[in-house]
Amino acid sequence: MKTVLVTGGAGYIGSHTVLQLLEQNFSVVVLDNLVNASAESLRRVENITGKSVTFVQGDIRDTTVLDSVFSKHSIDAVIHFAGLKAVGESVEKPLEYYENNVYGTLTLCKAMRQHGVKNLVFSSSATVYGDPVSLPLHEKMATGQPTNPYGMSKLMVEHMLTDLHKSDDSWNIVLLRYFNPVGAHHSGQIGEDPNGIPNNLMPYISQVATGKLAQLSVFGDDYDTPDGTGVRDYIHVVDLANGHLKALDRLALNMGLDVYNLGTGQGYSVLEMIKAFEDASGQTINYKIAPRRSGDVAACYADPTLAAKELNWNAVKTLEDMCKDVWHWQSNNPMGYNG
Repeated sequence: MKTVLVTGGAGYIGSHTVLQLLEQNFSVVVLDNLVNASAESLRRVENITGKSVTFVQGDIRDTTVLDSVFSKHSIDAVIHFAGLKAVGESVEKPLEYYENNVYGTLTLCKAMRQHGVKNLVFSSSATVYGDPVSLPLHEKMATGQPTNPYGMSKLMVEHMLTDLHKSDDSWNIVLLRYFNPVGAHHSGQIGEDPNGIPNNLMPYISQVATGKLAQLSVFGDDYDTPDGTGVRDYIHVVDLANGHLKALDRLALNMGLDVYNLGTGQGYSVLEMIKAFEDASGQTINYKIAPRRSGDVAACYADPTLAAKELNWNAVKTLEDMCKDVWHWQSNNPMGYNG
């Protein structure tokens, strides 16, 4: 495989994956509508790698744009990140999430089929497992009861892609169920830059550290966890991006449809994350306890054994690495890509 289309490639995980693809000498075409991203991320990726990216500003729901991309470029595989991703927002705006994430993927797959491109890596989520019956979570566990529309949209797409493969086994598809991406590239040039108030813990912590935000709200301290706050499996975005390159290797073997967790297997609570970030940054994080959020679960962490076995992939970066790299990014870019 030589040319990869990356939908949502200007976003947080997408830009880090594009960087690694370029470093491994892939040709990369990025399609992004820039709703939750900045084209500046790709300019910086080009600066870091010394290589160029073909960027198309457009939406995966736009059949004309998709037809143009697949007609102009000889695409070998697609890594599909494009979609809305905030749990809380999905509870408030379910229709927008189903339209972007489900209909958008449907439109993309129809364009891929039309142009004979049948290699796909899909950005899924651990939210498809719902409220965990037991931990750690492994790929053979039942899905089907996500606690929010975001998770349900990801599960719907997984079902759609599974049915697609059953109908035509010439498709090669890898479903990657992410846990909680954090961190940034060690250069400090690219990182997570959410529009408006961050929905995820680590960018919120880092913006409190720089003074951009006054205080962090910790949603719930009465969960059945060691300190009462939610426990999550945080994975460095560079490790996560590497998982996508390993998934491309898997596609090249024509193995059909595979599902993998990408996580570390280690859960950390919100208070542990705050402490780790304070240690890495030397800053004090001002926080308050707030009521639980709708759609949140108490604890969620991965069994990453299958990815280690079949993808030859392991998360190697530590919690300290995650916090140091976030702080390096945020302190160099206090206003994100607009700073």
